[in-house]
Amino acid sequence: MDLDTVFERAGPRAFSPKDDLPQEYREAATRMIQFHANSEIMGAYLERPFIRQAPSLDRKLAFSAKVQDEIGHGQLLYRAAESLGVKTREQMLDELANGKGKFLNCFHYPMEHWWEVPMIGFFVDGAAMRRQATLKDTSWEPYAHAMDKICFEEGFHIKHGEHILRELGTGPKKHQELVQEAFEEWWPRIIQFFGPTNDKSVHHDFASKVGLKRKSNDELRNEFLTVYIPKAERYGLEIPEYPRINFDEETGNYEVVEEDLDWDEFFQIAKNEYEPGLGQINTRKAAQDAVEWVTESLENTGPTPQAAD
Repeated sequence: MDLDTVFERAGPRAFSPKDDLPQEYREAATRMIQFHANSEIMGAYLERPFIRQAPSLDRKLAFSAKVQDEIGHGQLLYRAAESLGVKTREQMLDELANGKGKFLNCFHYPMEHWWEVPMIGFFVDGAAMRRQATLKDTSWEPYAHAMDKICFEEGFHIKHGEHILRELGTGPKKHQELVQEAFEEWWPRIIQFFGPTNDKSVHHDFASKVGLKRKSNDELRNEFLTVYIPKAERYGLEIPEYPRINFDEETGNYEVVEEDLDWDEFFQIAKNEYEPGLGQINTRKAAQDAVEWVTESLENTGPTPQAAD
C-alpha cells in the first residue's frame, strides 16, 4: 500500500497488522504509541510513593490498584506499538531506561505532597481522557482496541482524583490553601499537557492525514479548559491570573493566551534535558535494573517441560 492509498483509506480502525503499510505510517504510529506507553509507565512511577503516603487504608488500596492499572496500560500499548514491526517492546523499554524515550511533560516534575495528588489524578488524567477518547477512533486498530480498555479504567482514576480534590477543597482552611498552592504551580504544566500549539507541532499534519490523530492539540486544549475550569471552580479553586485565559461568549469556550506559557521549558522537557525529569528517568532505570535478574532467569529456563503423560 502506498501513502496516497493510506490517505484515502484513513479512518477509524482502518488498518491492522494484516495490511502492507508504508514505512512512514509504521514509524509515525510507533512514535505516537511509544510516547503514550512511556507516559503511562512514568506516570505510575510518579504516583507510586503515594501508595504508602495515602492517609487511609482505602486510599492506599485505591492507589495500589491505580498504579497497577497504569503499568498495565503501558504494557498493553507497547504490544500495540510492537505490532507495527518497527521496534520490539524490549527496545522501547530500554530506550525509556536510557533517557531516549519521550513522555508527557507533567511526569517530568516531582510530586512530593498529598495535596498535589489531584493535579495528576484529576486534572492530568482528565486531560488524558480528552485525548484518549478520540483515540478510540485512531486508524491503527490494535491501538484503538487498547484504548477501549484504557478509557474504561481511566474513568475510575478520574473519579478517584476528583474525590480527593473534593475532600481537600471542602476540608479545613489549611487544606484548601495547600491545594490552591499546588494548583497554581501545576496549572500551566497541565495546560501544556496537550503539546505545542498547532503551528509548532512537528508531527500533527501527517498524523492527522493518516488518521492516527483525530483532533489537534489546540482543539483538545480548548475543550479541556471549557470543561475543567468550571470543575476547578466548583471545588473552590481560583484560576491563576497567568497564563491568561479568555472566554468567548459567542461559543461558550475558553482559550489560553499561548504566549503566556513557558514553551522554552516545555521543549527542554521534550528533549529529556530538564533536570527534575532526569531524576524520574534514573529512578525508573534503577527499578528496571533491580529486577533484571528475574528477566534473565525467566529467559534461561530452557525448553518448556512437557506435560507428564
